[in-house]
Amino acid sequence: MGHNVMALRHKHSRGADSNGEGPVAAPPHLYRSGADPVWWALDRFSNVWFPFWNRVTTPVVPPAIDATTTLEVIRREVVAHDENVVALTFAAPDRRELAPWRPGGHLDLLLPSGKMREYSLCGDPSDRFTYRIGVRRIPGGGGGSIEVHDTLTEGSRVRIKGPRNGFPLALPGHGSTATRLRFIAAGIGITPILPMAAAAQRLGIDWSMIYTGRSLDSIPFTSELARFGDRVTIRTDDDHGFPTPTELLGETDGGVAVYCCGPVPMLESMRSTLVGRDDIEFHYERFSPPPVVDGNRFSVRFARSGVTADVSDDEQMLHAMQRAVPSVAYSCRQGFCGTCRVRVVSGVPDHRDHLLTDDERAAGWMLPCVSRCAGDELEIDV
Repeated sequence: MGHNVMALRHKHSRGADSNGEGPVAAPPHLYRSGADPVWWALDRFSNVWFPFWNRVTTPVVPPAIDATTTLEVIRREVVAHDENVVALTFAAPDRRELAPWRPGGHLDLLLPSGKMREYSLCGDPSDRFTYRIGVRRIPGGGGGSIEVHDTLTEGSRVRIKGPRNGFPLALPGHGSTATRLRFIAAGIGITPILPMAAAAQRLGIDWSMIYTGRSLDSIPFTSELARFGDRVTIRTDDDHGFPTPTELLGETDGGVAVYCCGPVPMLESMRSTLVGRDDIEFHYERFSPPPVVDGNRFSVRFARSGVTADVSDDEQMLHAMQRAVPSVAYSCRQGFCGTCRVRVVSGVPDHRDHLLTDDERAAGWMLPCVSRCAGDELEIDV
């Protein structure tokens, strides 16, 4: 049938039959759609509808996104009298606009050594062209702060991830039922609190702050807080002793949202004090690993080397891993960055993070900084 149709079309197109005796008309049924309005309409509709439907129903795979950005240090400033805290201001090398962020956000710095460390943003969120962080030098820490202090000078370039936010500020009337805010900061814990206080001041929200530290010389950004007047109380341990939770909270009538950042002992004392206080919101961020709760003893075996490390009931699995393999990657040590994740070869993990998806857990991934073993031994692909 197809061959015959092609032959007829060929004859029609040259205007004569095979003997050259004149035009030959095609049978009407072959070209009916050209004369029938119904067929013509259906033809036009199909030409439009099917390409449209194909575009709508075909999944669109987004292009790969580079998760890192290279920034340049454009300002380095000592912001504590003991000179152990520096503020670094970053900008894009071409000075383009940067991704937005909100109070409580942080950056992941990918340091030249390969370490990745999180630092809270402490600048102005309305400034779309710079980021600022504050870093205290900690000689006995994991080495990240020392590397920042010793290698990141003005003009240095560093890759970052983020901004991300694990400590968001919920404003009264906009995500919070509180009527006022109470900020509590200890030492370098002032960094995420600074932009929160600035936002509350700008929006006319009722707020107050207590800022504590070992001594006046050791706490950073005191000059920036002076503009807030008596809304901010600075209390140092060398003059007043260690503050109690009641002193940190101040007036504890209902309707207050507390935002706290500092060492683990202070946070735990605050949490214990506020147990049962449903009329007070308590939001906090720690710079140290959370304490191990309901821990058990187990061992972790490294599949590639056969080395085994014992994990005590009150330590992170990550700590035990580092004793056996010091090069194990880590960053936040709190279960939200994912840097330390490892794949389980055998054994049953006790997942205690809020980062991994069900599919990732089913695939064998776990975060040893917070998660543990549900049995006596885990074997991991390290």
